[in-house]
Amino acid sequence: RRSGTVQVGIAGEAPYGFTDETGRVTGEAPEVARAVFRRLGVGDVQATQVDFNQLIPALNAGKFSVVAAGMFITPERCKNAAFSIPDYVAPTAFLVPSGNPEGVATFEDVVRKNLAVAVLSGAVEKDYAQRSGVPESQLQVFDSQNALLQAVVNKRVYCAALTGISLHDLVQKNPGAPVEVTPSFTPVIDGKPEVQAGAFVFRTDDTGLREAFDTELKALHDSGEWVRIASPFGFTQE
Repeated sequence: RRSGTVQVGIAGEAPYGFTDETGRVTGEAPEVARAVFRRLGVGDVQATQVDFNQLIPALNAGKFSVVAAGMFITPERCKNAAFSIPDYVAPTAFLVPSGNPEGVATFEDVVRKNLAVAVLSGAVEKDYAQRSGVPESQLQVFDSQNALLQAVVNKRVYCAALTGISLHDLVQKNPGAPVEVTPSFTPVIDGKPEVQAGAFVFRTDDTGLREAFDTELKALHDSGEWVRIASPFGFTQE
């Protein structure tokens, strides 16, 4: 509050947190963070971009105070950082060739049909795939969403797994690509659905900051203001 500035971390993943063509950092998470911090008396949100799998290490190294990148809450990540209240839920989908000739709808289909699947480095889909029985030989890891798209287009893999929101955004930005997005689904692993909730991330010791953030984030949810902020990025009340 004294400085009027907060540093946040993003991973360059649209539509969650990215830099647009004008050089402005935007996306669902940075825009929601701006609204929350304005309510906390902090008017300037500055962003640092790192690889997705380096967000929590960089947070703990003091490079920024909050991860604003749409990161899913997982038990493994909770060992190293503290999450805000859930911000949204975003189920998984697949990017597939137009017409989805193999009829892939779940990770079990990928296993059954012995298909190669691309995932994003550091994202949860690799874990979902492995725990659903996809063998290492069928998994290919890439560092960007565009690399996932090219892998499907060039037939290096049959499909790519990511949140449906991300994949629809990717297809919208590449209208000529011969691909489509499957209906979103919640993976069921060991008989239990994996709730895919994204949130903001804080250092474990920064309890006061996290609790203050949670209070204002919940106020945005409850008032309907959150939907207004997030809707340009493909998020809905549902």
